[in-house]
Amino acid sequence: MSGGPATGVTGARASGAEGTRAAPGVDASGGIAPSLDELNALMSLAIARGRVRHGTSGLRAQATSALRGRGMEYAESRAYAIGDDARHIDWRLTARSGKPHTKLYQAERERLSLLLVDTAPALYFGTRVRFKSVQAARAGAIAAWRAVADGDRVAALRGSEQEPPVPAAGGVRGALRVLDALVRWYERPPGDDAGLAVGLGHAARLLRSGSRLLVLADPASAAAVPAERWAAVAARHQVVAVLLTDPLEMSPPRAALSFASGGPGRGGRLELDLGDAAQRRRWDGAFADAVAFTVATLAARGVRAVALSTDASSDAWLAAAEGPH
Repeated sequence: MSGGPATGVTGARASGAEGTRAAPGVDASGGIAPSLDELNALMSLAIARGRVRHGTSGLRAQATSALRGRGMEYAESRAYAIGDDARHIDWRLTARSGKPHTKLYQAERERLSLLLVDTAPALYFGTRVRFKSVQAARAGAIAAWRAVADGDRVAALRGSEQEPPVPAAGGVRGALRVLDALVRWYERPPGDDAGLAVGLGHAARLLRSGSRLLVLADPASAAAVPAERWAAVAARHQVVAVLLTDPLEMSPPRAALSFASGGPGRGGRLELDLGDAAQRRRWDGAFADAVAFTVATLAARGVRAVALSTDASSDAWLAAAEGPH
């Protein structure tokens, strides 16, 4: 969403956060910057949305990671197949169903769930409920709590050549480390942001076989990463991209709008008449059309991509991210 006729619009969006107000009835500080208490409180929502895994018997099984092996922790039972170890037959289920079943166990090696966080200036903006940066922090918190519930180790990083990644850890300690970083990174734009492509390069070096990668990004940041870079990572790992949007970007009123421009303290204004057909087409091309194109492009490269609006429930991305691809 850069270059061409959209350049002026994109610049106004990135620098106009100082004049944006949270929606009525919403705590302004909570909508503009995330808090640790706010992200901690999302633990119950994340766990409540956890999927219940089923074996072919249809019986409820423990919610575990997608890795399956012969570790020590029971995962689920399924119909016996030729070649299964007879020592792992589930005799109780076999007796109840009248058909042989075998037990599967969770792999002993813990999976890594890695959060890659975009800190582009365009995220520190919002017109409904909360800033896009706050929604990104909330979506990241839900992902962290879900990863912990799955028994994963969780880590996080952003596009920086100076700040090291949040080291991987399991349990509540791992989640809290990530939440603390999300609060710091999304309180205000970091001064050393080097871009999402840099972060993706760092992430590729940290990921191991079977890892999961969640990317929280502005759509323009995701679109700026070469498609082959996405494809290379998605070929080896499960990759989900949550693209943060705002209702004003996706469906603005057909009216004249005024935006702050030129950065904090410079006092510039940009006037746009979105009732004019030509300007409306330019706006839609910079935002709604560009988001749809980016989602489709990422999907074609093996990335599960979903747009998440600032006024949506912060766990709304889960169904699209975990559904059939």
